[in-house]
Amino acid sequence: MDEAASMFTALGQGTRLSVFRLLVEHGNSGLQAGEISRLLQVNDSTLSRHLARLEQAGLVTSRRETRHIHYAVVWNGMDDLIRFIVSDCCRRDPTSCLKESCCD
Repeated sequence: MDEAASMFTALGQGTRLSVFRLLVEHGNSGLQAGEISRLLQVNDSTLSRHLARLEQAGLVTSRRETRHIHYAVVWNGMDDLIRFIVSDCCRRDPTSCLKESCCD
């Protein structure tokens, strides 16, 4: 529960959510911080704080490539969050999981 709450808190801010979605869009290759900054038009110091928060939450990972830092999604973290969201879906009525919306 605490891990999911941390992830939701990290994603609950507009810039961080945009960063995360951009990294998801770029898949395993991810992006360098400068490219994220350019694409989202966020200054470097602000972006750095947001990336650090996403990394603390376990949603993003970083690695240094010479002078640049490269960021990518932690797919297991995202999968865990999705599983958490839907873990109780259909518990009351397992047959409803075959319908378009099981959690009405």
